[in-house]
Amino acid sequence: MDATELLRHDHRVVEQLFRDYRAAKSDAQRRGVVEILVRELSKHAALEEVLFYPFAAQVLADGHVDQHLAGHRPIKELLLELDRCQAGDPAQDELMERLASAVERHVRDDEDDLMPLLCSQTDEQALRELGQEIDQGKQRAPTRPHPHAPDKPPVLALAAPVVAIYDRLRDRMQGRPRT
Repeated sequence: MDATELLRHDHRVVEQLFRDYRAAKSDAQRRGVVEILVRELSKHAALEEVLFYPFAAQVLADGHVDQHLAGHRPIKELLLELDRCQAGDPAQDELMERLASAVERHVRDDEDDLMPLLCSQTDEQALRELGQEIDQGKQRAPTRPHPHAPDKPPVLALAAPVVAIYDRLRDRMQGRPRT
């Protein structure tokens, strides 16, 4: 898959997780979905920040990417709040609705604006190679939200691997689901 196809696939997975949350029958099931959602969105955001947006910024070179990147911070802040919730927390439902709305706007902006523009200005081979990098990066990406961490290279490129190791250790110690 090329990078845009891979990211669109991630978007569909996240949309399904929101539906799974709404369909869950117990607090424990909803919490399990939240943990997977936090993990998947955290990895997705990190890979966009480390690989996709820098690539797009080189191709588009007009500051167009900055507004898309800015959309990540409120999503990561909501993810952090959700990550701190416990099963049955009354705030969880409201946070999930706010997150669903923010993610929907972000997905629409990326898929309707940034991705078509990028596809029109770069070649398929470059997008396929970037897709491979993103796919491989999923094994090393942070699994928790870090809204106050740098979101642009070069500092991001240095911080992300260290944060990812820490996140995965925390996940293992807390018995979080692996995806």
